[in-house]
Amino acid sequence: MIELRNVSKVYQQKKRQIEAVKEVNLNIEAGEIFGVVGYSGAGKSTLIRMINFLEPPTSGDILINDQNLRELNKKELLLTRRKIGMIFQGYNLLSTATVYENIAKPLKLEGVAKDVIAERVAKYLALVGLTDRKDNYPAQLSGGQRQRVAIARALAHEPEILLSDEATSALDPETTESILRLLMKINQELGITIFLITHEIEVVQKICDRVAVMEEGRIVEAGPVIDLFTRPKEETTKRFIGSNDSYGVPEDVLAAYKGTGRLVQLQFIGDEATEPVLSRVAKDFALSPNILSGTIGYLKEKRHGQLLVQFSGGEEADFLAAKDYIKSQGVLIEEVC
Repeated sequence: MIELRNVSKVYQQKKRQIEAVKEVNLNIEAGEIFGVVGYSGAGKSTLIRMINFLEPPTSGDILINDQNLRELNKKELLLTRRKIGMIFQGYNLLSTATVYENIAKPLKLEGVAKDVIAERVAKYLALVGLTDRKDNYPAQLSGGQRQRVAIARALAHEPEILLSDEATSALDPETTESILRLLMKINQELGITIFLITHEIEVVQKICDRVAVMEEGRIVEAGPVIDLFTRPKEETTKRFIGSNDSYGVPEDVLAAYKGTGRLVQLQFIGDEATEPVLSRVAKDFALSPNILSGTIGYLKEKRHGQLLVQFSGGEEADFLAAKDYIKSQGVLIEEVC
């Protein structure tokens, strides 16, 4: 669907060259939600703007449905861009136009027939839940409602791809949650491929199928969300997902358990997150599990539980046997110290 081959972007600033994106290679499959996460200045915004050639890459190729954008003339590129919708952090709505007009005007400029415009505006306002707001102006809407208008405007072109440039970073948590649910609905009901960039790891955790971690213009790690959350390899990834913070257990409390060899991190994925594994360990292996901290959430629609546990009692053979049993139940176990 989307393929980036050795894509780089270099800006010339007086006598200095700034490498914003460095030799990025990515493949985004049709119908998936793909996220790129990174700290400010990582090169995310430049990367997403290159996908529709708003920022032509300095080197490398970008292919949409096997069509190389670099090889297109202006007219062909314009037609291709119509298949790529984009939503922004700042909404980019016309303040003097109504909700209806904000969605309709770009279609008018494309020469779409008036009755088709009316049909599409109605359809996508209904999808984003703003049918009753069509005559309002942006100033009369909340931030979340304005972003929904921006999404409806992008969808009115009936694109195959939707690009999201930090679309939720200016919203409060509750509104962010509703926008993420809307993006999932769009992906599932319309089959639109979504490529998003964000610095909020929770966004990736809740809706993405796959994710790439970006730092200083490079992709440092990429793969299925569940793999990066449960088996991160790079330090940047670990910092993002908080795998090194011991779930907020104070250091003085944690120090009492360090050096015992039985302080472990457990990760439960999917159905395993509801299984009584620790109670079975306590019953069958003469060990006493002491839960120091834990969280439970979802990686998209899969339950993901994490526990920091210290095992006491029993012999070393009991602990080793318990570890084998825990692994056999599909639970990831890693010794902390």
